[in-house]
Amino acid sequence: MGTRGLAGILADAAGGAFPPPDGSVTVVPQPSPREAGVVAFAAHAVVFTDEDPAWVHETLAADPGDPLSAPLCPPFLAAFGARTGRTVNTIDLLSLADRLPGAPPLPLTEERDREHPRVVRALRYREDVRVFTADGGVLVLGRGVAGRWECAIEVDPHARGRGLGRALATAARHLLPAGDTVWAQQAPGNAPSVRAFQAAGYRPVGAEALLVTGRP
Repeated sequence: MGTRGLAGILADAAGGAFPPPDGSVTVVPQPSPREAGVVAFAAHAVVFTDEDPAWVHETLAADPGDPLSAPLCPPFLAAFGARTGRTVNTIDLLSLADRLPGAPPLPLTEERDREHPRVVRALRYREDVRVFTADGGVLVLGRGVAGRWECAIEVDPHARGRGLGRALATAARHLLPAGDTVWAQQAPGNAPSVRAFQAAGYRPVGAEALLVTGRP
């Protein structure tokens, strides 16, 4: 599996074919200089890094804790960050959904200002970024890790509790090219976000920690 690369592994997962739940760890090269981290599926982790795979396996083996959880536990992530000079971002729930036909379920206005703060931040992590605003919320769509389509939503405090997050997450599915899948990361503690994406048809598939240069 390691010869397929992260893009191939993610494409398989999008189609429902996950790595074998055998407790092993696959190490693959970084898809780009910007992207390093860990994706954990059920009883199988994928570490994407240009570091020596032997270092990854030796560092994980030195952890006395549960080997199934070790790739996303603080000892390994801290060592990974120190080794690469990167900062560990949050550990997110990773979910995905297929494209939906037709128009989005709410009116959206595309933000054309590339200096807009939300655009500037998104460009740190994604290519082909598009930002859409709605009354009380924002939807960001772009190509992120290994070229996958990713979306993020933001709902203003005064607009919460009205289903806007679910509508924005659903809208991302309508904005995809035909045949594509959209991925989304949610902080597990952000229960409203988790509920919004699952209500919009996103299915949980794993967890992910990205290592970034500079501050997250």
